[in-house]
Amino acid sequence: MERLKGKVAVITGGSVGIGAATATRMAEEGAAVAILDCRDPDGEALAEEWDLVQNVNVKGVFFCTKHAIPNMKKAGVGSIINLSSIYGLVSAPDIPPYHASKGAVRLMSKTDALLYATENIRCNSIHPGFIWTPLVETHLQTTGMDLEEAKKATAVLHPVGHMGEPDDIAWGAVYLASDESKFVTGSELVIDGGYTAH
Repeated sequence: MERLKGKVAVITGGSVGIGAATATRMAEEGAAVAILDCRDPDGEALAEEWDLVQNVNVKGVFFCTKHAIPNMKKAGVGSIINLSSIYGLVSAPDIPPYHASKGAVRLMSKTDALLYATENIRCNSIHPGFIWTPLVETHLQTTGMDLEEAKKATAVLHPVGHMGEPDDIAWGAVYLASDESKFVTGSELVIDGGYTAH
């Protein structure tokens, strides 16, 4: 299919996990895809330091949008898709810097939707549940549980009984990038296996 023919996608964090799946699916749908990633092989462990998390998750979204907007204005169209989290909607008793950063992404997305709506630029956020990615695997390894047991415990947090796959999120991004979502802006696309339905 060519749902994204003639469109250009810039995927930050596009080398692994959800970013890689999104880049692949968008390319398959005809988009010209640029993959941007600052992932340091030595820095793959989950970080608890506030500044590091905010620099990547909040400043990264802010500055990427800032520099993409002029090009979208020039093109006369654009769709910004920010990756938030279920933890941009609800919380849990762990990782405060991460939860705060994903809440910020949610509200920045709504703000940008309002700022640029009259210029044919849309902005939405995607809120994944637990998706089986290297980040989630690394996080589960820090629980002190056997990895398979940690996977099972995490899977049952979702009413569907399992974690998602990167493609589950990538197809949501394809929808938000396509003209099929031309009336969608300032929205939260929750793809979480029912996690936030509790």
